[in-house]
Amino acid sequence: MQKSEIKDRVLKIIDQHRSEIIKVGEEIYQNPELGYKENKTTEIMAAAFAELDLDYQYNQDITGINAQLTMQNSGPCLAVLGELDAVTCAEHPDADPETKAIHACGHNVQSSVMYGVALALKKAGLETELSGSIKFISTPAEEFIELAYRDQLKESGKISFFGGKQELVKRGYFDQVDLAVMMHSLNLEDKKALIGPKGNGFIGKKIRIKGQESHAGSAPEKGINALNAAVLAINNINAQRETFTDEDRVRVHPIITKGGDIVNIVPADVHLESYVRARNISAMKNANRKVNRALKAGALAVGAEIEIKDIPGYLPLLNNQELDQLLQDNLLNLESAAKITVGGDFTGSFDFGDISHLMPVLHPFFGGVTGDLHTRNFKIIDPETAYILPVKALAMTIIDLLFKNAETARQVINNHQPVLTKTSYLELLNSFSETDNFTASELD
Repeated sequence: MQKSEIKDRVLKIIDQHRSEIIKVGEEIYQNPELGYKENKTTEIMAAAFAELDLDYQYNQDITGINAQLTMQNSGPCLAVLGELDAVTCAEHPDADPETKAIHACGHNVQSSVMYGVALALKKAGLETELSGSIKFISTPAEEFIELAYRDQLKESGKISFFGGKQELVKRGYFDQVDLAVMMHSLNLEDKKALIGPKGNGFIGKKIRIKGQESHAGSAPEKGINALNAAVLAINNINAQRETFTDEDRVRVHPIITKGGDIVNIVPADVHLESYVRARNISAMKNANRKVNRALKAGALAVGAEIEIKDIPGYLPLLNNQELDQLLQDNLLNLESAAKITVGGDFTGSFDFGDISHLMPVLHPFFGGVTGDLHTRNFKIIDPETAYILPVKALAMTIIDLLFKNAETARQVINNHQPVLTKTSYLELLNSFSETDNFTASELD
């Protein structure tokens, strides 16, 4: 069978099963769950793959599943990824009334697109036409939130890393994968797709400032105000911003998660969380050093103690031009060039960036949604663009890669030089994990 005939068959199947693909996304949307808690979502995906008669396995001890479609001819292993978790946004009209969870980042779309690609390739019966294998990996905990909860999981030995893909890499789920693809939703206004986006990496931070409690009205002079130290620390960080170069795209955005206990006691126990984001690993490290210095200066000013706990966040998103070009060529058969943007700058972060340091990856954005990510206004307005267009584009690109003894996939793999090995990657993550305790008395 000619490659064009295979693509035509797959496109017809996708159109025939359009409602089933969208239904999976809508069901996940109605059951939003936060990272490492995606039990219902895991079962939704398991049921969907079971209906396709695809073999799958549950991720051991954590949420998520892995399904696989194996061709008769050997070849590279390609992974299609979909994320399971939601974010919290209490202001969103569809947020869960108890957990405040909502799919305001489009992960329900991702999982549905992954399922749609599996459906199309499985029902097309391409096992003799393509080579290699395709893994469909449902990944938990992409959103880097609920740090205290994940810290508990880590302390109990249930996880090693806060990010789901990091955890799966450590556990060996990507050991046999040669290249990986996924998509993300984004408000593109009048555009349908964006190819080749850049993204930031980040280091996560948990900060605890310890002062001395005292009656805030009658004896404030006997206290050490940890909240004042936090406010000074945030101002110190702001004073660093002019030292960050534009090309490094540094972003630092701390929040105070605990500002004190009651209003008439001098705050003695104040907690903050923050990310330190940047476009490359060196800039991440450099900015993080400046932020730590600023935090310590705030504690020093009032005589408080501070504990700074750095947590491995995500690495910057890297692009593979060959994969981007393949996707663009296929999109141009589905949409006009005026509806496609090539190149984009996104200063948010994805744990798919970690995968991009290990192998060639493809990570386009697709429209069909309105509102900013993680806000009350985010919603799907065009299911055809949000769900169906990415299924078609990714399925066609996978056919290009695995057709004719997977020669195109082999070429991409051979031309790609990974930035990190699995060993050096895990070493890098562990180097980001550090706790620094500082007290003003050290300088007295």
